[in-house]
Amino acid sequence: MADDNLFNKFTRRDWLKGLAGLPILGGVWYAGASFSGNLKRERKMLLETLNIKASSPPAAGPMSGDPVRVGIIGFGIRGEQLCRALGFATTDWLRQMKEASEKNPNDSRLTDFKAQENLNIKLCAICDLFDYRANKAIESFSNENNKMKRFATHTELLDSGEVDAVVIATPDHWHAPIAIEAINKGIHVYVEKPMTHNISETYVLRDAVRNNPKTVFAVGHQHRQTQSFLTAQDVVAKNILGHVSLVVTATNRNDDNGAWQYEIHPDANEKTVDWNQFLGSAPKIPWTPEHFFRWRKWWAYGSGLSGDLMTHDYDRLNCILKMGIPKYITASGGIYTHRDGRNVPDVMQINMEFPDFTSGTSQEPGKEKGMQLVYSATLGNSFERGTVLMGHDASMELGNTLTIHADLGSTKFAKMIEEGRIDPFEPIYQYNPAANGADAVTSATARYFANKGLLWTYRDGKRVDSTFLHLREWLSCIRNGGKPSCSIQEGFEEAITAHMGGISYKTGRRVEWDPVNEKIIALPGENLDAILLTNEEKVKV
Repeated sequence: MADDNLFNKFTRRDWLKGLAGLPILGGVWYAGASFSGNLKRERKMLLETLNIKASSPPAAGPMSGDPVRVGIIGFGIRGEQLCRALGFATTDWLRQMKEASEKNPNDSRLTDFKAQENLNIKLCAICDLFDYRANKAIESFSNENNKMKRFATHTELLDSGEVDAVVIATPDHWHAPIAIEAINKGIHVYVEKPMTHNISETYVLRDAVRNNPKTVFAVGHQHRQTQSFLTAQDVVAKNILGHVSLVVTATNRNDDNGAWQYEIHPDANEKTVDWNQFLGSAPKIPWTPEHFFRWRKWWAYGSGLSGDLMTHDYDRLNCILKMGIPKYITASGGIYTHRDGRNVPDVMQINMEFPDFTSGTSQEPGKEKGMQLVYSATLGNSFERGTVLMGHDASMELGNTLTIHADLGSTKFAKMIEEGRIDPFEPIYQYNPAANGADAVTSATARYFANKGLLWTYRDGKRVDSTFLHLREWLSCIRNGGKPSCSIQEGFEEAITAHMGGISYKTGRRVEWDPVNEKIIALPGENLDAILLTNEEKVKV
């Protein structure tokens, strides 16, 4: 137990110096240059009192044994990134990174890639509907030890007998159909978010995974590997924040890439793209290059802000708070900054209500219950608003770093605040896993992804690609057993929450989840999937 008299020997300024940096693993921020012996003892006592530790990273065993034969379905922007995380970079990317490192010796992307652990896989099959992309993969990845084949359709690839596992990085409307087919054929699946594009297929996919327990299924929410988020799990578990009643998080982007205005390749035409295969279940329209390359801008193929970007924030908070599917969702927004023919909103607010949620309390039992998660998004401004978990005793800013402030009205910290040992306007805890190094985050978009835990994280003070760790976890479960940190239950909760947001936006009403019957409640005469999948911005009710 701490000696309260010890704290009285120090001025408020000394106290704040001691609290400005609290270590966890290798990362520390210090506000003071030096500390007296007593101040070190004081800081040590507070560390012992808070006792914050990172949760153990997801279990991952060795990559030994026979190579896992992997097929890639979808080789666009994300598909290329996933291949690099698996250890396969295109010749174009390697050339670009070599040139970048020659111009800037501090650019370590090529060095980091070459130092990446060998995951012992054979990347043996590719299915992409654009000839240029498929050929680029084959030319880049095929060699004497790795012969890669192209398949015209995902079904041909799955039926080939040449793959043990597939990585699915297609437009959203193909995620579930391909995953369901693969799982039912005994093939392991890693699928990008959102897990599904509509409500009915969410249940079909869940059933497929449950009925095929030998297959390993993972959803690509790589932030579940992020060290600061694992640390935040321990903060919540130890009730340091008190009851969390409000969480606010945001998407802030203001550039072409962030608004899904991707490059249209000059070689794309009706002869080089399998347009009918791309459309799939979407409305049949003539060849439209913008729809093929910028598919995220339309409900027919994508999921808008609710499924494409909100799911990042929902899942990273769900992995910390374990709050599950919200009871109610209310969404609003519109197309305010990109009037370019898209029908998904570029500004959106989603309020998620969890009336039965509790994260613990420092007050009398029963006084506190319920929480709201507010997601606010704009594709027209990049001002960083961050993510904050607001509890009765403290607030925690969550990103690639953590900062905790005691609350002025706290019960837990009331005595220390009253005696001037804690200033609610100064942090009582700060964690920076990169405190001993510098990260060159040069653009607003890069900072956005980094703070969502989507680019990199740390292991023992060393920076590591988050996607690499997430794919490694999946491959480890295939080889060594276990369950990925984001599997079918987590994916089900993410998908249903995203679909509730899309339905609320389109109908303009509050949408309710029935946890007993596990279904979204429809009003009389409503077909929720029809509402969700309509290629209209909003529907009349």
